[in-house]
Amino acid sequence: MVFSSIIFMFYFLPVFLLGYYVSGWRTGALLVGSVAFYTWGEGSYVFLLLGLIGANYAGARAMDRARTPAGRRWVLTVMIVLDLAVLAWFKYAGFLAQTLNDVLPGDPLPALTHRLPLGISFFTFQLISYAIDIYRRAVPVETSIGRFAAYILMFPHLIAGPIVRYADIREELQGQRKGSGRIGLGFQYFIVGLCQKVLIANTVAPVADHAFGLPPGTLTATTAWLGALAYSLQIYFDFCGYSNMAIGLAFMLGFTFPKNFNHPYAATSLTDFWRRWHISLSSWFRDYVYIPLGGNRGGQARTIRNLLIVFFLTGLWHGAAWSFIVWGLYHGAFLMLERFGFDKVLATAPRLLRHAYALVVVMIGWVFFRAADLPAALDYLAVMLDPGAFRPLGLALQHLLDTEVLLAFAAGALFAFPTLQAVMTRLKAQRSDAPSPQLPAHLDTRAAHVLPTPVLAAGFGLSIAVLVNSTLNPFLYFRF
Repeated sequence: MVFSSIIFMFYFLPVFLLGYYVSGWRTGALLVGSVAFYTWGEGSYVFLLLGLIGANYAGARAMDRARTPAGRRWVLTVMIVLDLAVLAWFKYAGFLAQTLNDVLPGDPLPALTHRLPLGISFFTFQLISYAIDIYRRAVPVETSIGRFAAYILMFPHLIAGPIVRYADIREELQGQRKGSGRIGLGFQYFIVGLCQKVLIANTVAPVADHAFGLPPGTLTATTAWLGALAYSLQIYFDFCGYSNMAIGLAFMLGFTFPKNFNHPYAATSLTDFWRRWHISLSSWFRDYVYIPLGGNRGGQARTIRNLLIVFFLTGLWHGAAWSFIVWGLYHGAFLMLERFGFDKVLATAPRLLRHAYALVVVMIGWVFFRAADLPAALDYLAVMLDPGAFRPLGLALQHLLDTEVLLAFAAGALFAFPTLQAVMTRLKAQRSDAPSPQLPAHLDTRAAHVLPTPVLAAGFGLSIAVLVNSTLNPFLYFRF
């Protein structure tokens, strides 16, 4: 049940919100609705998730009661091993078995083809972050299993993030009042995300599918670059749209989620890109992997090691395939390049050139992300980077590039940058709330410009019209 579906928007969400605000038990209503939401898409896997919630709740309470640092470390280790073992079994066991079969002689290991539970990468990282924060005493342990379950199961972030830390919503979770002061802001975020998803990501998706579906012998460099551009817009507006819908739904329920994207294609370097892209994931790896490994302390060799570990894990987190691992290491290589001198070269270049550098590097990286496998990605890149492979667009692709698709490309190119915010600031548009003194401006979701109601109504109506007449409506990050 994706957020951008008729059944969610016109059946599930109204019924849930009515029950949520009419009932006198906030946590209970949230739990019932979230379990129903997850069970709709995953069936019996909900018991796996409930089991992990119970185990992590008990482990955190035991860690809090442990009398010695060694006892706390032992409980933390057991909790992390349990969470990662479940993730590894469902997401990586098949990949590991296939890799061993490819390199080892003898009888092959049996193929493991079990279905991946939706959202397992996201809720596993939330469980681990909670355990580590309790170990560090960064937050007090949650004594109510109902509230802890509501934090993990909360349907706005359950399936595809953002990765919300317990500290982000602890006070709101423990408050019993169903705050309704930001319902309007919630609907604005939801509609903006819906437009990003339906009007841009879904509309340019067939161009990317066509380009990446062509055999290398029929692919031209022109089509390859157009396909990479289409996928760059698709994945950004797909995931950013989902994150904005999740933030909006959280506001409707009285919770505040952190921003997950800050116009990453406006970056002027790869380092800048990773401060803007999937912020909840990059900050998770920074706080729970990179810094504990030593960060950039201890000399260049250790910094390189730590960056490689983080981006190897970042690639692996996205999928059990060599193409994702290469994508992660590719980004890690450019971050090391910038950290050890290239950033000084970039600083002397014109801003437009720095933008172009970041965009081209990111677009090339998306080929590894989108291609069916690593050989397919390398074949695609061989054509894409061949100066002699440029040809006029084929008839099939010309047919795909109708007025609607061209408008989606134009809108994507416009709104991938902070154009709207700049216009609203220049017009001195009202903000929904005063900027938070505790949060950087780029992470503050409350202090958003208030968009005109007719604009939101038109965007919502157009999105619904497109949805009714379309069958293409997947969320890309559901597969991760």
